[in-house]
Amino acid sequence: MSGDYNAITTTYKKRWAVEVFHKSLKSNASLAKSPTRTVRTQSNHVFMTICAAFKLECLSIKTQKNPFALCRKLLINASRAAYDQLQLLLAATA
Repeated sequence: MSGDYNAITTTYKKRWAVEVFHKSLKSNASLAKSPTRTVRTQSNHVFMTICAAFKLECLSIKTQKNPFALCRKLLINASRAAYDQLQLLLAATA
């Protein structure tokens, strides 16, 4: 590999940003967990995961929080809301 130190580190920083985005797509937007079988549904799933990751990244910038921590916080809040709803349904049937 030829080039000076600054060129190499600049290239690596750009490459690393792509790796972090790819990890966010896989972990936070469930890119790899697609239950689809046809090309059209697979394409839709990939498009929607990119949209979800983009929105999460925008929210991350706005709130100054890590996208992974934000995703976990959203998951905890959704689980809490679902549990509260379950408790209301159980109380109504008792």
